[in-house]
Formats: sequence, structure tokens, C-alpha cells
Amino acid sequence: MKNMKLGILGCGYIAGKMAEAIKVLENKGMGVELHAVAARDLKKAQAFAEQYDVPKAYGSYSDLAADSDVDLIYIATPHSHHYEHAKLCIAAGRNVLVEKAFCANVKQATEVIAMAHDKGVFLCEAMWTRFLPAVDVVRGWIKEGRIGEVQSVEADFSQPLTHVDRLVNPELAGGALLDLGIYSLTFADLFIGAPIASLDARCIKTETGVDATDWINITYKNGKKAYLKTSIANPWHNEGIIYGTAGYIRVINLNDLEELQVYDTAGLLVESVKPERICNCYEYEVLACKRALESQILRRASLAQDDIRVQECPEMPHSKTMEMMELMDSIRERFGVSYPFEIYEK
Repeated sequence: MKNMKLGILGCGYIAGKMAEAIKVLENKGMGVELHAVAARDLKKAQAFAEQYDVPKAYGSYSDLAADSDVDLIYIATPHSHHYEHAKLCIAAGRNVLVEKAFCANVKQATEVIAMAHDKGVFLCEAMWTRFLPAVDVVRGWIKEGRIGEVQSVEADFSQPLTHVDRLVNPELAGGALLDLGIYSLTFADLFIGAPIASLDARCIKTETGVDATDWINITYKNGKKAYLKTSIANPWHNEGIIYGTAGYIRVINLNDLEELQVYDTAGLLVESVKPERICNCYEYEVLACKRALESQILRRASLAQDDIRVQECPEMPHSKTMEMMELMDSIRERFGVSYPFEIYEK
């Protein structure tokens, strides 16, 4: 593949973080370039394009989806709209990277993935944590027996965000779970990753009826446990701990694994590592998508045909996306939290 040309659908905060990462990769000559951006308002798209030096700016999402020069579209709109926007791009034959949470519920996710398979396009969820090289460092420590046998995981990702309308608005699939809780669930899955035996989930709700603070306790079939918390109402706290029989691993910032620490059984720090990063860690999912798309091109060339079904990233396969969506649906059912638009989906 020549340089992979990316388009960004949406011009909010996350879109800016992704634009920063792509521009760093572009300036380093790492085979990607930021080609276009789209917003519902052309002036907003043009302002974004000027800020991040993007060649093309579109005033509609459909115009971006119709741009055949785009190799991959990153969807950066609220997760309440991922379903609609992913289908728009897939229908146009575009490869898609969808920001987490992938969709609002299992029904939407199932339809989007099935549509990608039918069209034979690349589709991936942008759960950036799963793409980080730092994950391999932690797994390596566990494999080496640095903390003995893993027994349990604790994770807490909390930020005071109830002032952000999107996060308390049921119409926009607000609440702590889909926005922050997915990180705590992912942390447990990355370092335990066993089938679930039982689940207990409770929450405190906002006045609008979405979950503000969540507590999720999971017992896995192998006997290991996860004690997870997330909140959009509590003070900032962002760390994960993996407890073993011979010590524990503490991760500062469980979403981007900013610092990794190993402690012995006496609670003494043995080693601390700050993993290197190219930019802000969004770049790793972009590079993974590039590898997957290049692999798809090579397979098609070797088979001299163009009917290879949809490709996915090994770091975030569709089966894992569905597993996490099913888990979050189950948790929301226990919370008694649903979104108005789900009534019309049944």
C-alpha cells in the first residue's frame, strides 16, 4: 500500500486527538496521511482542517464517505451515532475504524458487523488500549512469573464529567459505562481474559437516568476475580492493579498505560517503567489498521481474486467487540439503564 489516507468523521475532542497522532505519523514518514475531515457544518470542518493541516474539508458525512481516495474512515462522533455513521461509510465501500464504544448495544453492533462482512470491507473498533505495546510488557511480566499466579484485578477509571451534556444525556447513550467503564472492563479482560462465571453490577444514577457511578464485580470460571469501578461523578482516579501470589503490578492510567510498576509481596517497588510512545497512543490503532489492510491486499494479490471477506485487526477482532458489547448490555440491564432510541429498535 502507498500511504494510507485517512478521513475523520466528526470534529470533536477525540477527533482532534486522532488528528494529532496521524499528523505525527505523517511527519515521521510512517506511511499514513490525514486526507480529509467531515462535519455537519462546513465551517467547523474547515476550521478543523486548517488547525491540523488537512487537505480536504467536507460539510457532510456522506461527502466524506463518497471520497474514493480515502483508505480508512475514523468515526469520532458520539457512540449513540456510531451505528448510523458506520453503516453510511460501509454502504459506500469505505474501510472503517469506529471509536469505542463500538455501538450503543448488541443489536446495533451485530448489524454493523454483518453489513461489513456482506460488503467485504475492513472494520475495527478503536479501543486504543488493546493496541498499546505496553500491554505486551505487562503480559510479559505476568508470563515471567514476576508476580506469581494472577489472582485478581482491580480497576478504577473515574473523572468528574457530569457537566458534559453528552455524558448525562440518554438520547446520546450517556452514562459512565460506555464512555469510561469500557476501559475498566477491558483492563480486566486483557489480564484475566477468561469466561465469566458470575457478575454483580450496581450503579448510582444521574437525575437524567443514566449511570453516574458503577461498581462491577466479576468472578471468572477459572476462579479469578475482577473488582471494577467507574464514575463520571467522582474525583479523578485512573489506575489498575493486577494482584498475584508473589506481588502485584500497578498501572497508572489504565486506558493508555502511562506507567507500569511491579511490587513485591511486602509492597516494595521493584521496577517502574514509562513505556515510550510515538505521540498520544492513538497512533498504534492506526498502524494496526494499516498492517491489516496491507495484509488484505497481499492476500487478494496472491489469490488473484477480489472476493476476500472482511478483514479485522487481530488486536481487536469482531468477536471481542461483540463479547464486550454483550457484557455491557448485560450490565446495563442490571442497572436498569436504557436509551430512548432502543425502544424503537426492538
